[in-house]
Amino acid sequence: MGLLADRLEAGLARRRQDHLYRQRLTLQSAQGPVVQLDGRPYLNFCSNDYLGLAAHPRVIAAFQRAAAQYGVGSGASHLVCGHSTVHHQLEEALAEFTGRPRALLFSSGYMANMGILTTLLRRGDHVIEDRLNHASLLDGGLHSGARFQRFTHNDVAALERKLAKASGVKLAVVDGVFSMDGDSAPLPELAAACARHDAWLMVDDAHGFGVMGERGAGSTELAALDCSGAQV
Repeated sequence: MGLLADRLEAGLARRRQDHLYRQRLTLQSAQGPVVQLDGRPYLNFCSNDYLGLAAHPRVIAAFQRAAAQYGVGSGASHLVCGHSTVHHQLEEALAEFTGRPRALLFSSGYMANMGILTTLLRRGDHVIEDRLNHASLLDGGLHSGARFQRFTHNDVAALERKLAKASGVKLAVVDGVFSMDGDSAPLPELAAACARHDAWLMVDDAHGFGVMGERGAGSTELAALDCSGAQV
């Protein structure tokens, strides 16, 4: 079969031997507290649908109305002819809700982190990330061309030491709520450290938005940080 096929087969065999071979379970129900997987009911503790919106009747009805009016695909990228009225309304609503001058929609969190980091940074800049950041943040930082470093999880002093040694453009990147352990970043202290060293702070709040803060506006609302404290 060839060298590549042999290497792939050997790699798969090692993963099976090490009990690391993963297979997808087939979901046969809507998201909810109880789901059907491969024909069996399970309590669901691994979904990101914290607010129960995925199967909410009002959300489903809104999707049905939008599909009837706009179809089920954008047909193009936002910059060509795929930016619809409802896309624009959602961006404006999100910006107002989070107290930001602008909000931009991406197709997924991975695409957002890759796009943002590779746009903001270039070769010679510094990106310093929490060691337990989501893989999409790490990938974005590595692909940006900037000098990539990680600091000890939630250790503000460790971040500050790295910021002090860096020169030029500096961006510190953290999760607002860390997806694996569920702990939160010390955003006020991180923002203060960034301010002392002329660095920007980027917060991925995929697991904080909607559930953190008085209005659910996320980790930055809970930490009372505006654009001057958490720029992205």
